[in-house]
Amino acid sequence: MPATVLADPAGIQCMFSDGSTAEFRLEGLPCPQLVSDLLTGLVELIHPHGSLDSANSVDLCLPPIRNLAQGLAAQGFSGGAADLRRGVLIEYWMATRKFRWEAFIRRMLRGYDTATGHLDPGVRELLTGRAYTQGPPRQALPPYSESEWDRLTTVCKTIVSKSYAAHRHALTAAARGRTPTVEEWTSDNLVWLLARLGPVGTPGVAKHLGCSLNTVQKRGGVPAASAASFPHLTVVVAYRLLFGIYSGIVPDGIDDLGVEDIDWAGDSTILLSYIKGRTAGESANPPKRAVRLLEQWLAHSSLLRSHADPETARQMWLGVTRPGTAGIFSGTIHRNTVKAWTLQRGLTGDDGEPLKIHRGRIRTTHLAMRDRRAWSGQGRATIDPNHSPQVEGDHYLTAATPSQQRAVEALVEDAQHDLLRRAHPPAVITDEDAAVLARDYPQLVNGLQLDDSVVGELIGGERDVFTAACADQLSGLHGPKGKPCPARPWVCLLCPLAVFAPRHAANLLRLKAFFSRQWQQMPAAQFMAVFGPYSQRIGQVLDRFDPAVLADAATAVGDHDDELPLRPEEATR
Repeated sequence: MPATVLADPAGIQCMFSDGSTAEFRLEGLPCPQLVSDLLTGLVELIHPHGSLDSANSVDLCLPPIRNLAQGLAAQGFSGGAADLRRGVLIEYWMATRKFRWEAFIRRMLRGYDTATGHLDPGVRELLTGRAYTQGPPRQALPPYSESEWDRLTTVCKTIVSKSYAAHRHALTAAARGRTPTVEEWTSDNLVWLLARLGPVGTPGVAKHLGCSLNTVQKRGGVPAASAASFPHLTVVVAYRLLFGIYSGIVPDGIDDLGVEDIDWAGDSTILLSYIKGRTAGESANPPKRAVRLLEQWLAHSSLLRSHADPETARQMWLGVTRPGTAGIFSGTIHRNTVKAWTLQRGLTGDDGEPLKIHRGRIRTTHLAMRDRRAWSGQGRATIDPNHSPQVEGDHYLTAATPSQQRAVEALVEDAQHDLLRRAHPPAVITDEDAAVLARDYPQLVNGLQLDDSVVGELIGGERDVFTAACADQLSGLHGPKGKPCPARPWVCLLCPLAVFAPRHAANLLRLKAFFSRQWQQMPAAQFMAVFGPYSQRIGQVLDRFDPAVLADAATAVGDHDDELPLRPEEATR
C-alpha cells in the first residue's frame, strides 16, 4: 500500500515495505496550502514512489516544512507551492543556510511538481540547478592498514568456519536423533526436533512436547542446539563482512541481495546482480573465494530458509537474533549491532582503540589492495567503471601502500620521458647521404652512439621498418630489451629512434590515409585519444619532404587497408 494523504491536508499516513505504518501531523502552521502541497510532494518520496522507507526518514522531512512555512509567512507569503517564485525561494535559502533543509525542500517541490505539474516554470528551472548551501566537505575514508585488514579477516573467517563446522555436525546429529523425551533428553534428539520445528526457542519446544517451560529450561540444551542448527546474528555479521572483504561489492548491494540475484555460470563462476544506491542495477563476477563463501552460506542457511515464509526465504541473509530465540530476521543490520560485534570480538585498530568497521571502507581497502603485488601500471582506465580517474585518485592512489606509490612514481617518470621524446623534432633526411645525416643530425648520431656502419645501414635501407628507418630495433624502448620492437607502424612517428627518408614517403601517405579513414568512423574524442598525437606528427614529417617527392609517391597510394600491416581489429572497412 503506498503512502496516502489524509482527508485532513495537515497530515499524511504511511505504510512502509516492512508492513509498519506511521502518521505524521503538521497542524497550526501558517501557509496551510503550502504545507499541504509540500506533504503531497513528500508522498512522492516515500516507498514505493521514492527511497524513504521508514518512519525516521520521513520524520526528518518535517522540520524543513515547518521552517519554510514560518519563514515565508514572516515575509508576507500566504499562498501554496504553485504561488512560489524564484526570488522568494532564493532569499529564503540564502538566509537559512541549512544544507539538509534545502535538499529536502527541493525534493518535495519536485515531488509536488511530478504529482501536479503546477509549479511555476522559473521555480522548476531553479530546482534543477545547484544548491545555494553546499554540504560539509567529506573526507575519503582511507583503507585499513594491512594489520587491521588481517585481524578483521581472521576474526570473520574463524567465526564462519567454526559455525559452519558446528552446523554440519548438527545435521549429522539430527540424522541420528528422534523425538526427545524426559528419559532421552540428548543433544541429538533436540537437534532432530528443531530441524522439524524451526527456530521456535525454548517456549516452542515446551509447547510442542506438552510440558512446562520450567521443565525444558531445567534439562537445557535448546540454545546450544539452536545455535548449531541455525545461523544467528554473530554469524550473519561475520558472513556479510567476509563477503565484502572477498568481493568488494558496495554495502547496500550486499544488504539487498536475494537468492534469485545469483546466476550460476559453472561450478566456480557466478554473475551476481545487485543494486547500487547512487546509480542503478549492476552485475559482477565475484572472485572464486567469494563464490565459495556464498555457496557455503546457502548451505548453512538452507535449514533456516526452509522454515521461513516465501518472501523472507528469497532474502540472502537470514538469521535468528540469538541462539534459542524464536523468529527469523532478514535485511539490514544496524551499525550499532556491528559495533557491539566488534567489541565482543576484541577487535582493535593500530591505535589500540576498538576497530571502527565501516563497510564502505572495506570496499575501499578491497579495491586498493586488489592486484597490489602484481600491479605495475596496467592500462586499465579505472578500477571501477562508475568512478572517474579523479575519484579513484582521491580515494585510492592518495592512500597507496609504499609499493603502489613507487609504481605510481614510475608511471609519472615514464610519462614525462614520453613527453620529452615527443617534443624532439622528427629526423627527416632530404638526401640519402651519410654525410648529410651526420652534418644535420649530430645529436642523433652522438646520442645513439651510431658508428659509420650503422649510419650506412640507416641510409641504405637495411634498417627500414614500415614508415621509417630504425636506429635500434632491439633497444627495448617499446618492448622487451633485446627483442624486436613490437610497436605498431604509427608509433614510429613519435619514436626518437626513427629516421625518415624520401623512400618512406609512400608508406607515410598510406598511414595518413589510414588516419583519415579512422577519423571518419571513430568518435572524435576516441580518435584523439588513440591516434591524435600521431596524426599531428605525420603532418610535421611530410611537410619536410619535397612536394615533388610527395606527388610522385601519392600515385602509389590506393587508400585501402591492405596497404598497411594491420591487425583484424584495426581495419577500417
